[in-house]
Amino acid sequence: MGRRLEYGPMGSGAVTAAGGGSVSDLADIIASLTREVADFPTAGVEFKDLTPLFADRRGLAAVTDALAGLASGADLIAGIDARGFLIGGALATRLGTGVLAIRKGGKLPPPVRTEQYQLEYGAACLEIPAEGIELAGRSVVIVDDVLATGGTVSAAHRLLEGAGARVTTAAVVLELVALGGRERLAPLPVHSLRRI
Repeated sequence: MGRRLEYGPMGSGAVTAAGGGSVSDLADIIASLTREVADFPTAGVEFKDLTPLFADRRGLAAVTDALAGLASGADLIAGIDARGFLIGGALATRLGTGVLAIRKGGKLPPPVRTEQYQLEYGAACLEIPAEGIELAGRSVVIVDDVLATGGTVSAAHRLLEGAGARVTTAAVVLELVALGGRERLAPLPVHSLRRI
């Protein structure tokens, strides 16, 4: 588990680790507030839980600020179920845009648009409303907490483009480089705040 942080006003050098060391780099803030859970959701998977980062007001603010620069100019932020909703809502509020929740299958009333995909530990689908939200021609940025194999973000990309949106980039808080998600998403630009 990450170390505990004490915060003052955000700015260069404003974040200090409990015990006095400087933690001014965003990647260090993310690392220190990431919980690692072995064998979840299945054996052999080491889950990176960013819940402590999002629960920390200054950590969430730092992430939101960093992502706002990447998503500037977007018409809509699309957050992937479920932690992407947290990031997406904060980011959309900061940018003055709307947010679209890309849901796991079976969570929305019909009619829906659906995209099937493979996870590193199983199969799943994503859905968005088929009515009530005009996506055609809109500039959309996809946000999520972690990029692993890229299956979920790739499915979200296909789902949005199938509805007529123009996905300009994908932005994540944490990228697990060894799993190759960035390569799977090419040529879509991918931005991550921390790569491990």
